[in-house]
Amino acid sequence: MGEQITLTASDGHTLGAYVAKPAPDFPRKGGVVVVQEIFGVNQHIREVCDWFANAGYEAVAPALFDRQEPGFESGYSEEEIQRARGFIANPDFDAFMRDTQAAKDYLAAKGPVAVVGYCLGGSVAFASATRMHGLAAAVGYYGGQIVKMADEVPMCPTMLHFGETDHSIPMEDVETIKQKRPDVEIYVYPAGHGFSCDHRGSFHAESARIAGERTLAFLEMHMGRYEV
Repeated sequence: MGEQITLTASDGHTLGAYVAKPAPDFPRKGGVVVVQEIFGVNQHIREVCDWFANAGYEAVAPALFDRQEPGFESGYSEEEIQRARGFIANPDFDAFMRDTQAAKDYLAAKGPVAVVGYCLGGSVAFASATRMHGLAAAVGYYGGQIVKMADEVPMCPTMLHFGETDHSIPMEDVETIKQKRPDVEIYVYPAGHGFSCDHRGSFHAESARIAGERTLAFLEMHMGRYEV
């Protein structure tokens, strides 16, 4: 469904991205920046973009690791997980934000834009909500760094999804976020980390379905219907 494009960040860095667009006869509702897990813009993230496109959103997934290894993507074996973690040993969130902004700018001329992120991308989505102007909405799935940013105030409607058995995000962190951010919609599911990814052993179909429905309803509410 989609295609590869090139984006340019504000510092001149060029990065790859995957873009999926709604069918020509489908009313366009807006744009969604899909922010990757630590596994790059892989098959799963491309499928997520396709899913948003099928729902009426033009979806762009910027390759956040192109600054370190252009074109990196991986699966979910233990060996691949360990290698992928190396990309966030010393995460440069400012660079992630510049690259996410480049994707947002690509979409912005065509209507409202939201950011939706998963894992690493969940944290980037929350950071985008608090630091990036002009977003219509932001949704973060199991972002482990969100608790460190919980004192920051979102500038757009924000929704977060967590798994109650997540090995990397304790429920104490989620409770902290809830206490500090009563202005954010937060949902917890009977699932672990990565529950929305059907390529992972931690996939939990019912939680993924409900979180997906909530996400689409949230975008519909805050982005409205936009036709080119």
